[in-house]
Amino acid sequence: MRKSELALGAFLVMLVCATSYFIIQSTGRDQAVAANSEIYKQLDLFGEVLERVRLEYVEKPDDSKLIENAINGMLQGLDPHSSYLTPKEFQDMQVQTRGEFGGLGIEVTMEDGIVKVISPIDNTPADRAGVLSGDYITHLDGESIQGLSLNEAVEKMRGPVDSPITLTLVRKGVGAPIQAKIVRDVVRINPVKYSAEGDVGWIKIKTFQSEHTYEYMKQAVDDLKKTIGPNLKGYVIDLRNNPGGLLDQAIAVSDAFLDRGAIVLTKGRNASETQRANAKPGDVTDGKPIVVLINGGSASASEIVAGALKDHKRAEVVGTRSFGKGSVQTMIPLGANGGLRLTTARYYTPSGKSIQATGIEPSYVVEPELPDEMKQQMAAFAPKGEASLRGHLKNDGSPEATGSISYVPKEKEKDVQLKAAIDLLHGLKIETAKKVENAAVPAKPAAVPN
Repeated sequence: MRKSELALGAFLVMLVCATSYFIIQSTGRDQAVAANSEIYKQLDLFGEVLERVRLEYVEKPDDSKLIENAINGMLQGLDPHSSYLTPKEFQDMQVQTRGEFGGLGIEVTMEDGIVKVISPIDNTPADRAGVLSGDYITHLDGESIQGLSLNEAVEKMRGPVDSPITLTLVRKGVGAPIQAKIVRDVVRINPVKYSAEGDVGWIKIKTFQSEHTYEYMKQAVDDLKKTIGPNLKGYVIDLRNNPGGLLDQAIAVSDAFLDRGAIVLTKGRNASETQRANAKPGDVTDGKPIVVLINGGSASASEIVAGALKDHKRAEVVGTRSFGKGSVQTMIPLGANGGLRLTTARYYTPSGKSIQATGIEPSYVVEPELPDEMKQQMAAFAPKGEASLRGHLKNDGSPEATGSISYVPKEKEKDVQLKAAIDLLHGLKIETAKKVENAAVPAKPAAVPN
């Protein structure tokens, strides 16, 4: 009798469990159906508004523009870094990422409605044709470019490799316009500048947008080793006003100075999107001391490098707090319809800290010296950063803080932050600096925070 009761009890338990399972399954299905139903209602609303605008707006709107603006509104409502790219914008983004294109090799700006040459890039068609800094470009192949936007003028100057173009230049001190006949060639944008500052190597990484950033940085290190020789004290890696770029380039540059350990941790919405990048053995500087310079214009990929080297105590960080962009954007192609730049993950430094809306705090805080005329316009240089952007992702782990001043003087002799970095490599006390004590770094790479 007892066995029958036990068997009946087990059957009842199984029946209850099975019933619960089906109830849970049914509830989940019902919730999914309800959620889909709500989405369809919202899409019906969108369709109704779109049709009203198309039929009743005061002027006939461009249908494709309406959809494009609606998509942009949806993405911009998520965070400041997600956006839709038209086919043309997506193509331009790919060109920038490759860091090479068919063109002339000049950096230009717009001044009083006229295209002005900032500087020709070394050993490019424009440089070889004698284009100089300060030249004004008035005509392309005999056609005036007055009234064109800077982007439109640049687009006309780019073109297939080996195709010719004639620039009409107006040069200060020269009476007649100059006709410069140039044949377009492959132009590679060099994102790195460097020089020997006595016995210290200064390497300025301007952007991580080019997929050749690591290569140029490595070449800079090799050249400085030869130039300075055995008396080389160390390197200053200048990331000030570097807005970031490609994650893989930030990882490669960080890895160049590290022998082991985590470089960056990325965590997406799903567990499967959690990834850790680790350093491989080998240090391109042979263990020489490093100082990293950052400021309020150092963002994203440049913060990954600064954070990795700081956490591993591989470098001292000098300057002012960085921008605080601790999110990763993925470029998603949409075929002939352009592409999507979508925020897909947050990143964490090796110690497990998110710098989203907080930034990297330097080891030594050194404020730049603003010229007198700029002190009166301090509002233009007021501290800004990720935390000041509307709709930015919140940081649940640390108090938010705005960025810092991003001014960098053109003359190195007036650059107190660079001087402080060089003094630090020489073991000198930095009178203008405020030392920030850092917490010890875990011996093992921290786990990705939950």
